[in-house]
Parts: sequence; C-alpha cells; structure tokens
Amino acid sequence: MNLEDIINNEESRLARFPIAREKIFFSHAAVTALPHCAAQAMADYAYSSCKDHQEFPEFMETMNETRRLSADLIGADFSEIALLGPTSLGLSLFAKGISWNRDDEVICYMDDYPANVYPWMELERVGVKIKYLKPDQPGEITPELIESSISEKTRLVALASCNYLTGYRIDIDTIGKMLGEKNILFALDGIQTCGAFPTNIEHVDFMSADAHKWLLGPMAIGIVYVKKKNFDILRPALLGAWNVRSPDYITQESIAFYNSARRYEPGVLNASGIVGLKEVLLMIKEIGLKEISDRLLSLKSNLVNKLDSLGYKIHGPRAGGSASSITTFNHEKEKASVIFEKLNNAGIVSSCRKNREGEEFLRFSPHFYNTEREIDQALEVLAKVCP
Repeated sequence: MNLEDIINNEESRLARFPIAREKIFFSHAAVTALPHCAAQAMADYAYSSCKDHQEFPEFMETMNETRRLSADLIGADFSEIALLGPTSLGLSLFAKGISWNRDDEVICYMDDYPANVYPWMELERVGVKIKYLKPDQPGEITPELIESSISEKTRLVALASCNYLTGYRIDIDTIGKMLGEKNILFALDGIQTCGAFPTNIEHVDFMSADAHKWLLGPMAIGIVYVKKKNFDILRPALLGAWNVRSPDYITQESIAFYNSARRYEPGVLNASGIVGLKEVLLMIKEIGLKEISDRLLSLKSNLVNKLDSLGYKIHGPRAGGSASSITTFNHEKEKASVIFEKLNNAGIVSSCRKNREGEEFLRFSPHFYNTEREIDQALEVLAKVCP
C-alpha cells in the first residue's frame, strides 16, 4: 500500500476508509472510524467464531503476530508487549503494580487527559506524594521543566507523549535519557502518538496506548509495554489462569508468572480487537510511519495557514518537533460549541474541548488519508460562521 496511491486515487481512498464517503472525519484524537481492513477482519473473525470456538489455532497465531507488529512499531522486544486496553488499564497496572514507599514522589501533569492523572493521584492513599508540573504554556512539557521538578525522592515521572488538548509532543528520548541517568522510572501514555509519530521506547520503562485513535484500530485493545528489566519491579496487579503458570489448568501451590509481558494479561484477551489491531498495524507498516508523520505535518501546515487567514486563534505548536496533527483553535466572535454544531451539521466531524477555566476550543485531528480538499471544505464552513 502506497500513501500517494491512497491520496491521489479517490476510489481507492474511499474503499479503504469508508467514513470518507459519508463525512469529513477530523476526530482521530478522540475515537477513530475503522478502516475497511480492520472492520472486515473483525467481521470474518466473528463469523468464524460461530463455526468453531473463539480461540481456534489461527487466532493464536494472529495474537503472536500482533505482538510482533506492536513491538516493531515502538522498538520493543516481542516479550515486552501485552495486548490490553483501554489505555487507562495499562496506566493503572503500572501505578498499582509497583511497591511504593511512603514519601516516594511521582511527577505528572494535572492537565493531561484524566486517564494519566487519576491512577497516580490514587497513590496518595499509600503515602506517595504527587507533584504536578506547571508549564508556561498548556501542555508544553520540556526536559528543563521536568529536571527542575525532580527531587531526591522522585521515583517515577508519568507523561503523555502528546497533550490531547494543545497537541504538544514531548521529547521522549531526551526526557527518558535524563530520567534513566537519575534512576527514575518513566511511564508514558502513548495513545496520541502511536500510529502517527515515532514513539520509541528505548528510554521508557512503561507505556500504554489503546488502538482507537491514531492506530486506527478498535476500542478496548492496545499496546502495553513493560521493559524486560522491570518485570520484577512491576508486579501484576490482576491475576488469573493466563498469566500465572497453571499446567493442565491446575492451581499450583505458589504463584509463578510467565517470563514475558503475558504476565500482565490475567485471562482471555479481546480477540476481536486483536484481529482488528493486527490489520491496522500491517497497514501502518506498509505505508511507513515516517511517510505518515510527514503527511500529518504537511496537512497541519496547510490547515493553520488557512485558519490564520480567517482570523482563528491557534493554541499549541504550529510546526517543528513539538507539533502534531492536533490543531486546537477558537474565534473571538463565536463560541466553539456553536461552531462545532455547524460543522457537525455539515458532515464534518471534529471535537469540542474545554480547558480548566472553561474556555471552549475546536480541535481538528486529521489522519494521513484526509485530503487538502476536505480541509478546504471545512474551512468554507468556518468562514461562513465567522466571516
């Protein structure tokens, strides 16, 4: 599959992404519409499961291949991947599985998506101190800001790879190297970059990312990564017959986990989700992550320039290494919620979000298969709302 063929061949684009026949879909930072390949694979699996039990041999191989593809996407080892979703499940497993000491410190950002705040906040019940980063601009989490917040008691830093509101992408490698040199654990919510931008985990200890955003996959299945050296640090918080060794399905006298990230999967997995995830991972691999990233930043540049010309205010990075395909904006002449409804009525799917102060914003998050023509159609609506 070639990216240029998708963009330049409308028939092929619509066949692969049926949502584009009906709507202009700019909401991949929320919940994606499924591409045809994922929907077809999941339907085929469902039909096969009415003719055989649901864990037939072909599915077990699909599960293993999905682990391999997930590992390749983020630069991990096959044994370091658990297939779990949603993102909050993985993040909660990280928070619950570490043996904490009283007065340990965890650093996070209060205005990240709540799924990457509440699991850490809950640790206050066992005496862990939570320190919240306070960037100069929303979502702008820099290595310098983190380093200035670290103390001798800092045990772990929990960050999102990209802020869900402003689209600010953090420097994962620089932050991870710095934390590693200080023997501080690094947990990552990778849902807003996996499938869109490189999310390399070489210097990351734990990562969780559901498939239902930029990976273009189904809900409630995703990639949970635990660095192999941390298996003993992160004890599985959920136990069952799948992750504890139980030969012949017989309970043993002591608990012994499998020596892979399977130890974090307590029971039967989301088989239909895994089937769908495999297909989108194959698609992303075939197109190429760099090609996808370049395409997203090209669409971003086109979009922000045209928003400027219409008098809309952009919030978050516009270009460069911190930019993503999330573009958040508003207009002084009209509430974002009103504009959102007009877009929706015109068949343009976007998101409407608020900050802590209650200010409303529109958020466009196109993916690689979206076109410049679709952006122009959306801008026509925006121009009529705020001429």
